[in-house]
Amino acid sequence: MRTQLRRAGRAVAGYVRAAPGTYIWLAALLVTTVLLHHMSSDFENDFLRQRSTNIHELTTNPIRVLISSAFWIDGGGWLSYAVLYSVFHAQAERWLGTARWLLVALTAHVLATYMSEGVLAWGIRHGLAPHSAVNTLDVGVSYALAGVVAVLTYRIVAPWRYVYLAGVLAVYVPPLFTGRTFTDVGHFTAVLIGLACYPVTWGRGAAWDPAAGARRWRGRGTGR
Repeated sequence: MRTQLRRAGRAVAGYVRAAPGTYIWLAALLVTTVLLHHMSSDFENDFLRQRSTNIHELTTNPIRVLISSAFWIDGGGWLSYAVLYSVFHAQAERWLGTARWLLVALTAHVLATYMSEGVLAWGIRHGLAPHSAVNTLDVGVSYALAGVVAVLTYRIVAPWRYVYLAGVLAVYVPPLFTGRTFTDVGHFTAVLIGLACYPVTWGRGAAWDPAAGARRWRGRGTGR
């Protein structure tokens, strides 16, 4: 039992070491999430709004809020992001390397933010949203995550690649018609950006074959 626990511990440690950027980011999110839990509701809203990528802040402090907004979670639990980061961000970083992974994540975060806020600005200009929406709360890491989720399409061999892509689209396309919010536009834009990052994946080794992986596990189970 102790041997198995040590092996599991080494495997987890190796997985974390192979994706340092992912877990440093995740650790920072843990710290900021704990800080939010110690704030009053009114102070928290004002605090986050000053770090929000809303129209007002993007036109006055764009670099500051684009960076700071990526280190706060509004409403979502940290544990759910720990799972998502381990499944998607860590896999992408291990595959692409830290620099390329970060390029995809930041590109999706920045461009999807400007697209979503641009849609909101258009809505305000045409009377579809109140002018107060220029100060709306918009922080979080979901655009970067959506872009990384999408770029992982190229990590999988065909035909499983298209099954995965269909699943990604099934998550991000329906809200465009059911929710129709500026953040829904942002998430879908981030997916398109992730798919457009195909050149970033060049030279990163063979794609993963889920069927071959399943065959190896079955072979281990039968002792072959």
